[in-house]
Amino acid sequence: MALAAGPETQIGKLVIRNIGLILSGALEAPILDADTVVAEAGRITAFGREKECDTENAKVVIDAQGTVLAPGLIDSHVHPVFGDWTPRQSQLGWIESCLHGGVTTMISAGEVHLPGRPRDIVGVKALAITAERAFANFRPNGVKVRAGAPVLERGMVESDFAELAAAGVKLLGEVGLGTVKAGYEAKEMVAFARKYGIQSTIHTGGPSVPGSGYIDADTVLEADADIIGHINGGHTALPPRQIRCLCEGCGRGIEIVHNGNELAGLSALRFARELGQLSRVILGTDSPAGSGVQPLGLLRLIAFLASFGEIPAETAFCFATGNTARLRALDGGLIEVGRAADFVLMDRAQHSSGKDLLESVRLGDLPGIGMVVIDGIVRAGRSRNTPPAERIPVIVA
Repeated sequence: MALAAGPETQIGKLVIRNIGLILSGALEAPILDADTVVAEAGRITAFGREKECDTENAKVVIDAQGTVLAPGLIDSHVHPVFGDWTPRQSQLGWIESCLHGGVTTMISAGEVHLPGRPRDIVGVKALAITAERAFANFRPNGVKVRAGAPVLERGMVESDFAELAAAGVKLLGEVGLGTVKAGYEAKEMVAFARKYGIQSTIHTGGPSVPGSGYIDADTVLEADADIIGHINGGHTALPPRQIRCLCEGCGRGIEIVHNGNELAGLSALRFARELGQLSRVILGTDSPAGSGVQPLGLLRLIAFLASFGEIPAETAFCFATGNTARLRALDGGLIEVGRAADFVLMDRAQHSSGKDLLESVRLGDLPGIGMVVIDGIVRAGRSRNTPPAERIPVIVA
């Protein structure tokens, strides 16, 4: 079970050296010419060649042993409840287990699995505010969970969104999981949310939980939410012509999830590539779900898209890091000075047929994770969930 911990501050300087390859998270330059990263106070302060970086007086020094460093993965679509427990699968420690899959940040698409979830407006707001504050104070083994995503219900008015925003709520749960399902109803509420700085996601495809409904392309386009949630269905997808319509008809985020239709996910990726809009593609797991919790869900999705989607593996990693950080306005996801010092260090899995990590992922193999760092603090060593890596970083000082 995950350790009960709140936000912690990195003490002293962290230096990670002898990095074999750095993935930036940025589509425009996914591989960096660097072998060293330095962090202080939870932020990246420098990266580049070791001789160019100030590595003196480090409190913690990690020898990466030639492994690959990437930004920590961001799961754009999860359904937490409270603590590190999910009633959907009656499972403890699922968030901490995802840390061992390289996930350092999670985004709630609504706390819909809470037993007896309130549907009256006062209860909807109270649940969202409580969830936001609870996860702001609780990070399972350091994992950052952005929670407090109210599900829209009929009767909500502009003042409700102003109140939610003033209380710190920054997300809407999936539009369509509550009583608001029509495009014209959702459009007004999404606009209210956007006015007060609250980002919205809309359910796409067939119903997933009791109370949800079928949301087609016309409804998604009319509602104009910021993120097209699980464009490949959760689980049941729209037909390809409607997925193409969504990719062509708006400029919102295209979210592909692990717990969706894989063929539909590939279609969405190909449509985005044809349009020259890969920057819109982000990844999530949509877990916990009926198919369970997938601690390696993002890694599996990255490998799947890289091997079947005809894109470089380094590009696929951007979908789960920099793309999500930019669309979600997060401070991590990219190797840039000033960004959160969230990293995953990994290598080719032992006995993979790929000659290095990127080729092995392109061939469909998962990488082996050797270390995960959140806000400059080492949170996990060799992953208990991934296949064993060829090489493992070591703390040398």
